[in-house]
Amino acid sequence: MTFAPWTSQTARYPLVQRGRDGLPGLILAGIVALAAVQMAAWQGGPVMLYALFFGMGLNFLAADPRCTPGISLATKPILRLGVAMLGAKVTLADMLGLGWGAVLLALSGLLFTLTGGYLIGRWLRLQPAHALLSAGSVAICGASAALAISAALPARHQAEKPTLLVVIGVTALSTVAMLAYPLLARLLGLTEAQAGLFFGASIHDVAQVVGAGYLISDHAAEVAAIVKLMRVACLVPVVMAVAWIFRDRHAGNAHNTSLPSIPVFLLGFMVLVAVNSAGLLPAPVLAAMGDLSRACLVIAVAALGMKTSLRDMAALGPRPVAALVGQTVLLAVFTLGFIALAGL
Repeated sequence: MTFAPWTSQTARYPLVQRGRDGLPGLILAGIVALAAVQMAAWQGGPVMLYALFFGMGLNFLAADPRCTPGISLATKPILRLGVAMLGAKVTLADMLGLGWGAVLLALSGLLFTLTGGYLIGRWLRLQPAHALLSAGSVAICGASAALAISAALPARHQAEKPTLLVVIGVTALSTVAMLAYPLLARLLGLTEAQAGLFFGASIHDVAQVVGAGYLISDHAAEVAAIVKLMRVACLVPVVMAVAWIFRDRHAGNAHNTSLPSIPVFLLGFMVLVAVNSAGLLPAPVLAAMGDLSRACLVIAVAALGMKTSLRDMAALGPRPVAALVGQTVLLAVFTLGFIALAGL
């Protein structure tokens, strides 16, 4: 029996081919997510935590070419879909309800970490581009920010190894923060809203922000997602500024003029917030979208665990790790201090 006709047909449609290639990995991530949901139902505890740990136990499958495409789909498009659909659970009243203090927290923390984080990197003798990549990934949105900044730098400043080190390191530290920050929030006696502000303003990647929020409560996750998306919205102007500064300094190397577009999932989130605020969708539809969002995020966290390798972390070396840790601590301390001093 041959499947040549099917193969030739899917080859004509890249999206169909991509879905077909990603099916094994997606099924695997879905099974891990279902196991996490079942374990949470049996034993109690946060489903996101179970999904992460179960996924880490299957890390060896992340290098299997049959599973890699699906795992990548789960940690990128599926994750972004889940975050976008969180907009069905948020209204403009919710966003305004956080107050200008939350906006100021997100923006000031970003600028403070970009500046202070860059200085930390240079103090640890990282190259300027590496220090900038590291600080930007911590300040904005983790690996996505590092990749966007790297793409905007002139060719002579681009290097695959520093970018890869930052991507691996910031993802691992974000996972650590997802586990540690909820414990710290409880230890400090933060309210659900304060915990959400803390997570959204200080954890690097979107998946871990939402995961940390759900370790506290649904409300904390919603607040964290809103604050985090404020930071994500700053990705485009920050990367454009980086590209402009380097182009201005090295006018002869202005060939790299491509700039990133606004993330589609951010637009989707905003559209759903607007639709929800206007009351255009019935409650059952909004509830279904909220459930689908949570399912996507559990699958994404499971796949993220599968991609987390302790061996890769050990290969980073001391200085890049020290820079990322210092930048992460800097942002966390700033965020907690701002929340305390501003009375948020």
